[in-house]
Amino acid sequence: MRAVITVIGKDAVGILSFVSAKCAESNINILEVTQSILQDLFAMIMLVDIDKSTKELTEFSDELTALGRAKNLSIHTMHEDIFNSMHTI
Repeated sequence: MRAVITVIGKDAVGILSFVSAKCAESNINILEVTQSILQDLFAMIMLVDIDKSTKELTEFSDELTALGRAKNLSIHTMHEDIFNSMHTI
């Protein structure tokens, strides 16, 4: 199974690092990453493999959301199927 992590906020050093570290702590493998910086706005989408995760997706999602709040970022995590359904016309 795969999930999608999105991160949006003011650009700062280490955003990719702390999100990827959180994935590693939960045994979540990062498959693809795309990121962009527009002036001072940081935007990133990660596709991750959650098959061997040590946490339930909801728990992991809640942890990333809390981490984002602490860093003044919007971080959302959702199952790939939900992400695809939301973006299909």
